[in-house]
Amino acid sequence: MSAAQGKVIITCAVTGAIHTPSMSPYLPVTPDEIAEAAIGAAKAGAAIVHLHARNPKDGSPSQDPALFRKFLPKIKAASDVVINLTTGGSPAMTVEERLQPAMQLAPEVASLNMGSMNFGLYEMLGRYKEFKHDWEKPYLAGSDERIFKNTFRDIANILESCSDNDTRFEIECYDIGHLYTAAHFLDRRLLKPPLFIQSVFGIRGGIGPHPEDVMHMKRTADRLFGDAYHWSVLGAGRNQMFLAAMSAVMGGNVRVGLEDSLWMGRGQLAKSNAEQVAKARRLVEELGLAVATPNEAREMLKLKGGRNVGF
Repeated sequence: MSAAQGKVIITCAVTGAIHTPSMSPYLPVTPDEIAEAAIGAAKAGAAIVHLHARNPKDGSPSQDPALFRKFLPKIKAASDVVINLTTGGSPAMTVEERLQPAMQLAPEVASLNMGSMNFGLYEMLGRYKEFKHDWEKPYLAGSDERIFKNTFRDIANILESCSDNDTRFEIECYDIGHLYTAAHFLDRRLLKPPLFIQSVFGIRGGIGPHPEDVMHMKRTADRLFGDAYHWSVLGAGRNQMFLAAMSAVMGGNVRVGLEDSLWMGRGQLAKSNAEQVAKARRLVEELGLAVATPNEAREMLKLKGGRNVGF
């Protein structure tokens, strides 16, 4: 679907489970920091915020619904932004653990990775001399033998567990095969159009960030889904803004945020999620395109509305 005729949805992924607290003093960790970051991103122009939780004591990833309950009502009270909860958690968690926040809290949107994959974070080790917390180094180092697991059964389980909630999904595709898996679940009627396909580029283990890779992903999605989907792009690390611009030019939507990149530019840490959202917004508007409001995003993605959530 061409954004040139419509609006560009900016999603902001606020904290994630990839980066560790020692990598940036600006990474939101506590429930208050996560709430503040999400509200700031919404004010800067994000229509959707994609949320993970962290243990407030040491910043380690957590899928404890009690932690999500500490920041979700604050965000909802302060903003009409669309809230998207992860079912990805971290590769170190079981599927059952990862599913709990989306299942219990019934958000408008939840993320869903379309397959099992190698997920290498170990190359980050060489960039940091000291770590504040004991868990950080082994978490990164152990990723050379860790698999993010989402089997066909896992994906079906997540889709079926959330179906009564009318939660729709941000379908995360880290490779071309993931698009075919999404098409398979569309055929099985566990996914309903319009799909929101989030193509992920530049994670070690997934498709690369070359413009040819982006074009191949888009061509394949167009062939599989026609006009029954909305396309969004996430570039990991230094690829973030380059691929955001490319997606907007190609009629897609964009995702930014400290989950995906800690940087604003070479050697310059982003001081907030809002700073990245503002930059993405400038890029989109400089291209002569308009940024979608939360309610326009709801309309585009056929969401159930912010009042129909479980928090």
